[in-house]
Amino acid sequence: MKGKHARQLKNMACAVNFVWNYINELSTRAIKERGQFLSAYDIHPYTKGAGKELGPHRQTLQCIASEYVTRRKQFKKARLNWRKSGSVRRSLGWIPVNTGQAKWKNGQIFHNGLHFSVWDSFRLSGYKFRSASFNEDARGRWYFNVVVTVETEASQGQSSVGIDLGCKESATDSNGTRIKGREYRRLEAKLGIVQRARNQKRVKAIHAKIRNRRQDSLHKYSRTLVNENAAIFVGNVSSKALTKTKMAKSVLDAGWHSLKTMLEYKCDHAGVVFEEINEAYSTQTCSCCGTIGPSSPKGRTGLRIREWICSECGAERHRDINAARNILAAGHRRLAVGIPVL
Repeated sequence: MKGKHARQLKNMACAVNFVWNYINELSTRAIKERGQFLSAYDIHPYTKGAGKELGPHRQTLQCIASEYVTRRKQFKKARLNWRKSGSVRRSLGWIPVNTGQAKWKNGQIFHNGLHFSVWDSFRLSGYKFRSASFNEDARGRWYFNVVVTVETEASQGQSSVGIDLGCKESATDSNGTRIKGREYRRLEAKLGIVQRARNQKRVKAIHAKIRNRRQDSLHKYSRTLVNENAAIFVGNVSSKALTKTKMAKSVLDAGWHSLKTMLEYKCDHAGVVFEEINEAYSTQTCSCCGTIGPSSPKGRTGLRIREWICSECGAERHRDINAARNILAAGHRRLAVGIPVL
């Protein structure tokens, strides 16, 4: 969104926070006094007419109630956190928009009787808006996120690829292509300087730069894979488990979960097979002869070994490429025998 709308959107977000907190207190009292968990339908009469005083569209009020009930079930709590409009720990701005309540009009987004100018890099005039929301980031910039319907474009790729996820390189595939990753590490020294100087504005800007660089590289890499392949297999390494170890900073910097999410929805849209494969022993096993020799890297002590020679067949192996090829072979075996229904 263009910066001139920031103050107006912030005021609308404050009204949304007020309604959220009201629903939070109403729901908590209903559970405590009557033992009743209010549904979104039960909450609607209590918020009816609030739009005249506070400003949000009536269907935005319904969206707030629906989102509250969803989050209450998700976190299994009788009371959720308050949405704060001020203080250091304030909640980032959020204004939900129901289906059809925002449209493209006169080169701008039209919602609730107001026009909002945007940087239209996606040519929004060619789409019909569905559910949407206005969202604020940590730097106070506003974005319009909208769901639209697009035609499915089938991938023309006919090959397949295996992907090994790592820390030194975020991802390495069986063709030898790699994502260097380590975006946080590249700017860590500069970030430390501005943090010690307590320059919060620069801190937020550097964090945004790190995130944007990571997202850009992952989007480009995942798009290339989907366009060129008919089947993609990735190791099932658990980033959640590794974030509890000394490798946490490197694991979070790699962005494994983001890459898997991108591949999953892009493959689904393009009709490409996407599977997570058990990567057990994929690093130790030689992708040429299929044996685990005494020379292969094992355990955490072998993490520094990037290249090794198989003691059985004498083939030179690169650690990550070898693992990616084993993941690809395991994916082919799984497709051959089918996926059992549990």
